[in-house]
Amino acid sequence: MSKKVPSAADAARNNLEAELDRLRQRRERLEAEVKNDRGMVGDHGDAAEAIQRAEELVVLTDRIGELDRRLRAGPSDADASETLPGGTEVTLRFADGEVVTMYVISIIEETPVGREAETLTARSPLAQALAGRKPGDTVTYSTPQGENQVELISVKLPR
Repeated sequence: MSKKVPSAADAARNNLEAELDRLRQRRERLEAEVKNDRGMVGDHGDAAEAIQRAEELVVLTDRIGELDRRLRAGPSDADASETLPGGTEVTLRFADGEVVTMYVISIIEETPVGREAETLTARSPLAQALAGRKPGDTVTYSTPQGENQVELISVKLPR
């Protein structure tokens, strides 16, 4: 009996479901903290922390809504053919010979702290040019300074 190998779409769906679960758990904890903040008497630092928690709660709620919509709608034809899924790792050789490994993210907020130079948004010109390509391909993409080329050395899709 052969075991079905999960597709990139299945892996992406599993990653989204796991992220959604983590975000919902975090939101529940934050909701309790925000509820406790109401009517709290404290200094300006306490008030600033309460405001920060309330703002984070709004961001979490928005992200949960976005992930819910994505999971309900499923991948669109445009997403499958025109973008790399978040979590993809690509290794590129730039025109100057520099080899860089970059990580594809779906939204800017997913950028790991301190790794801004190594991240690539899925809808960026470079990421869109890389979609559907294979290692060894030379890819041309647009920048504000004009056309650039990179060689795609490797692509590692998310699990």
